[in-house]
Amino acid sequence: MNDKTPTAGKGGEFLSFALGEEHYGVDILKVQEIRGYDTVTRVPDAPDYIKGVINLRGTIVPVIDLRLKLKLKEARYDAFTVMIVLNVDSRVVGIVVDSVSDVIALSDEQIRPTPEFGAAVDTRFISGIGTEGDRMLILLDIESLLDSADLAQQETAEEAA
Repeated sequence: MNDKTPTAGKGGEFLSFALGEEHYGVDILKVQEIRGYDTVTRVPDAPDYIKGVINLRGTIVPVIDLRLKLKLKEARYDAFTVMIVLNVDSRVVGIVVDSVSDVIALSDEQIRPTPEFGAAVDTRFISGIGTEGDRMLILLDIESLLDSADLAQQETAEEAA
């Protein structure tokens, strides 16, 4: 069992979104807004998954392509590509996803711990698996995702600029 599963067994409402054929969820309380994908200003020397920054009503918001961050196949952006603006620990970040589905309420019993895959699969950004009938939702630990060392390094570089 994964000890880093704060969401496992903790019910709540989750915004469901798609990356390819898989459905993911993020705590709805972390979602500030959902918007269409806009062009971003590229940041020099940023990792490939950091698409750049946008000016959101006076706040400079870094934009992360979640597919690339999670090491999934890159997708072409289209009219359905969406940016979810998150507010996590007083940090505002945009994540690019293929599409947003709906808000799902999951009870404690519907959330299972992340299975162990061994060293071959990095599960540090997954906080649990939500089940609703036959549907499974990979619940992301957005705090861990945004606290990863490379994002902190990028934030430092942006502050220095």
